[in-house]
Amino acid sequence: MSNSSSISHFLLLPLADTRQLQLLHFCLFLGISLAALLGNGLIISAVACGHHLHTPMFFFLLNLALSDLGCICTTVPKAMHNSLWDTRNISYSGCVAQLFLFVFFIAVELALLTIMCYDRYVSICKPLHYGTLLGSRACAHMAAAAWASGFLYSLLHTVNTFSLPLCHGHALGQFFCEIPQILKLSCSDSYLRELGLIAVSVCLLFGCFAFIIFSYVQIFRAVLRIPSEQGRHKAFSTCLPHLAVVSLFVSTSLFAYLKPTSVSSTSLDLALSVLYSVVPPALNPLIYSLRNQELKAAVWTLMTGWYWKY
Repeated sequence: MSNSSSISHFLLLPLADTRQLQLLHFCLFLGISLAALLGNGLIISAVACGHHLHTPMFFFLLNLALSDLGCICTTVPKAMHNSLWDTRNISYSGCVAQLFLFVFFIAVELALLTIMCYDRYVSICKPLHYGTLLGSRACAHMAAAAWASGFLYSLLHTVNTFSLPLCHGHALGQFFCEIPQILKLSCSDSYLRELGLIAVSVCLLFGCFAFIIFSYVQIFRAVLRIPSEQGRHKAFSTCLPHLAVVSLFVSTSLFAYLKPTSVSSTSLDLALSVLYSVVPPALNPLIYSLRNQELKAAVWTLMTGWYWKY
């Protein structure tokens, strides 16, 4: 038995038992990481360099790409290191930093996805007020609010989680430091305080999801009233990628944290954590670029420009 003050490191869940499978997981995570870095990096560069993309929608997409990069760089490199060197260790301070950054970027991502939904709602349902409601100052304030709220939210969870006495060992049933796994190590009733925070978090998630669903009902009603087929196609091309990203992120997150204990298992928990923490940052650039012609053109111009330059 030990308490949190005597824990110098945690043991993360190994991704595989055999050396061959460990190397396979390393290669898979390496490919996903490179895809996420390339895709999100291209979006950031294209939006930053393309003056015609300096609009609210692409400004928020740039912020989303930054949060995606932060999210995948928080968890995947350590998992790759452990798989390559056949180890499970993560230092106590490293676990604190990893949990803080992971919750921070996940919270920012949810806030940005909600703001992007509001952007689409105003653009399609209230186009005459778009410049007023989503001016440059308003966009900057909303983005700053997303990052600031994510920081405060993450700080609250991190301080509360690691203030608990931990006396059930130091082995975590996840490949990164996750709040539910650390709570399992607690030997104090004060863990109920963190469970209360998680319940509030779930309510906030449901609130954001309800706002997104309500907004898209209004959006689709407005789109279906557009007389021209070309106009409807353009409206759908800007909304469907966002809806796909929200559905993937919210559905996997909710199922990961609200699934019944009767269906819980180590392999299922691992698969779900990969689905909501690793897959979306890698797929988001592909989802957005496939449907948005302006973004595809800007990325292509950027890539060809680099090619002819070098």
